[in-house]
Amino acid sequence: MLITTPLKRVFSFKDKQQDIELADPSETFSPEAVLNFYAQTYPILTTASIEGPVIADDALQYKFVLQIGTKG
Repeated sequence: MLITTPLKRVFSFKDKQQDIELADPSETFSPEAVLNFYAQTYPILTTASIEGPVIADDALQYKFVLQIGTKG
């Protein structure tokens, strides 16, 4: 008998050379909704884009890529 289980989702971003991994707040949230959820805690994510998913280590890994520019 074949048993299937959904892959867990892992969200991460890099801030100041440090990788930050975020828990999945709800399986029903789309990746965009997760980004908006965490943007309340991490304002730097308000302009981030989403890369992925990439399947690695039995998980769907999404990366929030920061869009930091310079003024002027």
